[in-house]
Amino acid sequence: MQLFYFENIKDEFTLIKEESNHVIKVLRKKQGDSLFFTDGKGNKYTVKISSINKKSCSVVIIDKKKQDKLHKGHLHIAIAPTKNISRYEWFLEKSTELGIDEITPIICSNSERKVINHKRCNKIIISAMKQSIKYHLPKLNEITTFKQFIEKNIQESKYIAHCHEGNKLTFHKLKRSDITTILIGPEGDFSKEEIDLAINDNFKSITLGKSRLRTETAGVTSVLINNII
Repeated sequence: MQLFYFENIKDEFTLIKEESNHVIKVLRKKQGDSLFFTDGKGNKYTVKISSINKKSCSVVIIDKKKQDKLHKGHLHIAIAPTKNISRYEWFLEKSTELGIDEITPIICSNSERKVINHKRCNKIIISAMKQSIKYHLPKLNEITTFKQFIEKNIQESKYIAHCHEGNKLTFHKLKRSDITTILIGPEGDFSKEEIDLAINDNFKSITLGKSRLRTETAGVTSVLINNII
């Protein structure tokens, strides 16, 4: 099944240029054919092509169904962008495919990358949602500093994954609440000051396993553990 995305779906709407070209030139659809859409809010729309020409395609809704998420709870990962941005984009893609609800890029003391192309990153998330046939679009927040993120009044279960010595809980053994927030640091890890700041704000130190993981791998591993265990 081919799934399309349109943010503000109405009873009748015209596809954006990129989607129209795909329907017309790649799928070779005709007037009267059906397509499937989502608005990223958990809705699946069946639409019928009402008009089509060489440049545009308009559709009308013929059915709407609410779809449940395929993963449990609400998972929010605050993760530092990697120096090699393609690795961060890989995390965005794979975590969306596996099932995540919210992502916040954070700037840490050891961060080598302090900016991202938000529009491009969101486009990658949308593409991954469509490819994996999901109907809930993860929210990509604006980039923020570690300190600003910590100062938010987060009430749910919250954890910080790091490689420093000390007492750490094993993430896959924890009984978690319906809403979970996990902090993942940059290639150089969190600083001791950042870890202390998080712990003082009731974040719990966790380990994701015995191996030392890259930032993007730690992010994907967190998603897998949260959704499977």
